[in-house]
Amino acid sequence: MRAMPTVREEVIGDLDGVAIRRFSLANSRGMRVQVLNYGGIVQTVEFPDRDGNLSNIVLGFRTFEEYRRLNPAPNPHNPEGANVYFGALIGRYANPLAGGRFILRGRVVEVPLNTAWHALHGGAVGFDQAVWDSAVISDNAGVGVRLAHSSPHGEMGFPGKLDVVAGYVLDEACRLTLTLEATTNAPTVLNLTSHIYWNLAGEGSGSCYNQLLSINADHFLPVDSQEAPTGEIRPVADTVFDFSEPVPIGERIRVPDEQLLIGHGYDHNWVLRQTDPPSVIQAARVIDPSSGRSLTIRTTQPGLQFYTGNMLQGTLAGSGGSLYRQGDGFALETQHYPDSPNHPTFPTTELDPGDIYRHITVFELTNDD
Repeated sequence: MRAMPTVREEVIGDLDGVAIRRFSLANSRGMRVQVLNYGGIVQTVEFPDRDGNLSNIVLGFRTFEEYRRLNPAPNPHNPEGANVYFGALIGRYANPLAGGRFILRGRVVEVPLNTAWHALHGGAVGFDQAVWDSAVISDNAGVGVRLAHSSPHGEMGFPGKLDVVAGYVLDEACRLTLTLEATTNAPTVLNLTSHIYWNLAGEGSGSCYNQLLSINADHFLPVDSQEAPTGEIRPVADTVFDFSEPVPIGERIRVPDEQLLIGHGYDHNWVLRQTDPPSVIQAARVIDPSSGRSLTIRTTQPGLQFYTGNMLQGTLAGSGGSLYRQGDGFALETQHYPDSPNHPTFPTTELDPGDIYRHITVFELTNDD
């Protein structure tokens, strides 16, 4: 009989009388994934190295209460107190909306700032803090959890009632597939993503800067002094943003560049090579030489935000007890471009009634590198 992954559900807490649930997915090859209905958070991903040693390879906290403690951030101007979005689903709009404003159908829409300059990741109370309706799913593709959330018109200033469904499915090929769908009852803008922080050597093992990254992109989006896209789409050739071939993540951070302050790290969007019509394409691949683990990310989205945990200041203790510092994990966020509504040349992020937003991302792990 063919092996099939398994799923187990448990209640780990409550928020205002609503149960916080954890779903534990596992396959026969040693891959284990834990997902919370709070924020759609991927709490752990355990995967063996080339010698069969199992480690959790994503950053996060041990308890629900620790995630909740950071939400909302007590001071958006203080990086050490800010929400770091470990493993969460992000919405309504991933990454910055510059100045907390955009134009939709000729009308200026203002949304509240939650950083010094921008509305970031959907605002002070985003999808990362929602308790999603949840249910186990199982079919020939694998097992997982279906999450659903309804965001009312005007929430965090965004127009339109938005209904979102997210599905995480684990299969026997060690692929975790995230599918996101959304509909609206009025014109709005939407940019969803997943904010998993990875370290293929293991959570709490220290810097990921020696891990090899390649990104399937010929262009990236430069940012201004307030870290919002300028509107330019610039070639990566001959810059520190060229990851067309595998390069140690930390190697380029030490190279002087007008877009990359020395030692600061990356928080930029790459323009992925597209197919016509759009399909699930490889966006990035990361290899950890020390463990043999590799991560391949495929997506339907046009952009990839690469972030090197620049705001981790050694003040947060992770699930294994270690303090997280800059470079201890990286995020590869499949998405549309940041601040697209303010840049007519960027792909549109507008969603109309009757349309369906659909977003697929596949995280595939191997241990033979």
